[in-house]
Amino acid sequence: MTPEANQELTKIDFYILPSAEPSARLDFACKLTEKAWRLGHRVYLHCSDSAQRQDLDERLWRFKGESFVPHSNTEDQPDSVVVMGCTDAPASHQDLLINLDLKVPDFFKRFARVAEVVVEDPAVRQAARESFRFYREQGYPLQDHKLQRL
Repeated sequence: MTPEANQELTKIDFYILPSAEPSARLDFACKLTEKAWRLGHRVYLHCSDSAQRQDLDERLWRFKGESFVPHSNTEDQPDSVVVMGCTDAPASHQDLLINLDLKVPDFFKRFARVAEVVVEDPAVRQAARESFRFYREQGYPLQDHKLQRL
């Protein structure tokens, strides 16, 4: 598949959460990951740094008592169905990218879908506006989802 064809296929979803708490982004990422995993999708969770990745790892273990989402770090098991990382995504992941960084990762074009998770924190909102503008200028199909409650 050529990059131009992949660019046409990549869909970008912005999930706007009704919270100013940065931790709400991670909680929502857990829910979205579980849903995608149950539907058979491969998920790459792109974190801004190792501290955020550690926090996300702990949340994936405990966010929902009755379920378990198998996951790993890119360095440990890059071919797991759900992988978390702070650098480039493993080559085996091209399905869903959940971006928790404040900037668009260079490798996003490889994915069929990108999920940007936004809270009402000023820094996160500003970064989301810049990302939205970038994707729109590149011609990617954009969809926003304003969530009423978490």
